[in-house]
Amino acid sequence: MGWMWSYYKHCLCLTAVAVLSTVVEGQGYFGTRIGRLSELQHQVKGEVYAVDSRTIHIKGFSYDGTAPDAFFYAGSSGRPSESGFIIPDENGGVKPLGRYRNQAVTLTLPDGKTFKDIRWFSVWCRAFTIDFGSITIPTNLDYPRPQKIDALPTLEHGVSSDRIVVVDAQTFLIPNFSYDGAAPDGHFWVGKGTAPGPKGTVVPDENGSEEPLKRYSSKTIVITLPGDLTVFDIDFLSVWCKAFSANFGHVRIPKSLNVPPSLKMLGVAPQTKLNCEVLWDDLAFEVRWAVAGESIVMQLVGRITDGQYMAFGPSGAISRSVMIGGDVVVAWLDQATGRGEAKDYALTAKAQCQGGRGACPDDKVQGSNNNVRLLNAALINDFTMLTFQRPLRGVDASDVGILTNGSQAVIWAIGPVNSQGDTSYHTLRSRGDMFVDFGRTPRWNCPLPEEQGSNTGGPGPVAQSSGPSAPPTAKPASNPWFIPPIPCYEPEDGVFYAQIGPTGGDNGYNSITGHVGWGIAWYINGLLIPEINVVRGKTYTFVIEGGFDPEHPARYHPFYITDDREGGYEFKTPAERSRIRVFAGVGQDRDGSPVPTAYGRLCEWVEDPNQPSGAFESFGAYQRTLQLNCQEGQPGILQWTPDSNTPDTVFYQCYTHRFLGWKINVVDQCNEQIAAGSENRPTVVSAPDPASERIPDFGDIEIQAVPGLRRVRLTTFRGYDAFS
Repeated sequence: MGWMWSYYKHCLCLTAVAVLSTVVEGQGYFGTRIGRLSELQHQVKGEVYAVDSRTIHIKGFSYDGTAPDAFFYAGSSGRPSESGFIIPDENGGVKPLGRYRNQAVTLTLPDGKTFKDIRWFSVWCRAFTIDFGSITIPTNLDYPRPQKIDALPTLEHGVSSDRIVVVDAQTFLIPNFSYDGAAPDGHFWVGKGTAPGPKGTVVPDENGSEEPLKRYSSKTIVITLPGDLTVFDIDFLSVWCKAFSANFGHVRIPKSLNVPPSLKMLGVAPQTKLNCEVLWDDLAFEVRWAVAGESIVMQLVGRITDGQYMAFGPSGAISRSVMIGGDVVVAWLDQATGRGEAKDYALTAKAQCQGGRGACPDDKVQGSNNNVRLLNAALINDFTMLTFQRPLRGVDASDVGILTNGSQAVIWAIGPVNSQGDTSYHTLRSRGDMFVDFGRTPRWNCPLPEEQGSNTGGPGPVAQSSGPSAPPTAKPASNPWFIPPIPCYEPEDGVFYAQIGPTGGDNGYNSITGHVGWGIAWYINGLLIPEINVVRGKTYTFVIEGGFDPEHPARYHPFYITDDREGGYEFKTPAERSRIRVFAGVGQDRDGSPVPTAYGRLCEWVEDPNQPSGAFESFGAYQRTLQLNCQEGQPGILQWTPDSNTPDTVFYQCYTHRFLGWKINVVDQCNEQIAAGSENRPTVVSAPDPASERIPDFGDIEIQAVPGLRRVRLTTFRGYDAFS
């Protein structure tokens, strides 16, 4: 599923920036040329191209801007007429057009329409029903679209993939890419000629790096040709080792690919970073957005059922989340027809719309209009994805403007759509106050699409706690794993090792905590999110190996202790921080801003890709398939002494991600005598000599020496066996 998320995140980038424009006229490829606008009135002229199924590019567009009511217009009739519809301008606006002088303009057809739905495009004056300049759209227009080419063959170092998709003239999507990473100087490599050779160009990896490629295991990635290089300039794409001039596998690039131009080729400045926030984990419900001029492009994503809508928008009050007075976009997808809807709703009362009162579409409210346009609707692997655009400012009395200079309260809901296509009473809605800063520096606080299912990053860089006050819950698995708690008398020296690892699927983190895990979680002394029992007055040391690479959030997991069961302190608002306590792991910089203090090198437990987590009945069996990989560097240290002011239950968490940790139970004293009489008392054995690879067998259980651990503990609980 990860590659589909990657692709649609990429598509959202394309959609978001397609509403931007520039006055710089590019040269070269713009898509399929349709022809020139007829030059009829008001100095209209320009050359029209089909960029893809829904995008129009006009090269050298001019219009004197003096007519009172002119718009970009299109329709399905035989020739331009008032029966057509407005195409929003390059900024997403629907006001009469101003002056243009030899500009490049990129437009998107509204409401999910494509070139198949129109027969003409015009600069049209509604007030006087006059065509100022137009062009006929051929019925057999072969507009550009992504194209599949061959898959990478396996020559050396395990290189392989599924068939590669040429997304546009500069972008490749490589599904299920594998490479063992063992070569010293492997790179993505393009060039001219019948086969790869030393004369070529390095293509940066999916993260924009030109460092030698790391190991990949069936990962889907998106790479972009550097500079002005396009697929029309190259003959092959390969995995190439520069040091030894070795070709590990390549594909030929067919000539005359009919693919869309890239945004850069259109002269559109791409916004490569998008915003994303999780609204409700249980349904993977997210809102993504990018501010584009005077409008905002949003995408709602959720694992909802057919016949349900998703609603999101500003609250009726700027400082708290309330329904009355709210202005939301209600969007849904008809799975039978594939047709999406996105409508502007005014919420004037907690009732069904009647007489313009209640939860009403704006077009049913006197003096108001629908100011939302659907850009795309898709169903991908049971995830409904609806992309739309709305103005930042309120257009009519029913609208609430979206702020770009600070946080504002928002609301959301999910519910059924009735047979008439109207929304019914919600089945799920936001609880408590929720705030979003729409104008912030772009930040992706959701699971990373390209790292879904990976062990290194989990699904997301960070999670801002702007979601509902009640934590989201996960459906319990039928057989959740038993993870033995770490008792108050263990370890004797009070040292814990905190590392990162996979959540273990539905039987692991999800079922243990009741929350939806995001692909990674804390491992304490080799155990997946165990409950830790500590005693007040005793000092404990946590050796932190969660990574410290702020440029790559998937490898950045500072550790802290708090009474907040969610975590992700870095991205909480001041109001949210005021409601929680932090006991260790967070300090202040010179400006008084919070900073993490407990971080170190990255050590992560890695799954065997050939043995999925769902195949194991116990964590012990699953754990024995994991491998601990540690980067070079030093671990971090956190020391903490719980005292009389420490609550009975606190949580160890990740500073930059929500829902990675679990409970610490704090007691006044540890009754070791009672514990010593228990049959479940663990047996502690000394660590082996560093040169030794194994510890002698104990019964039927073989214990592996774990790098970085000072001791191992053999534990048997109700048939459960594990080492930590």
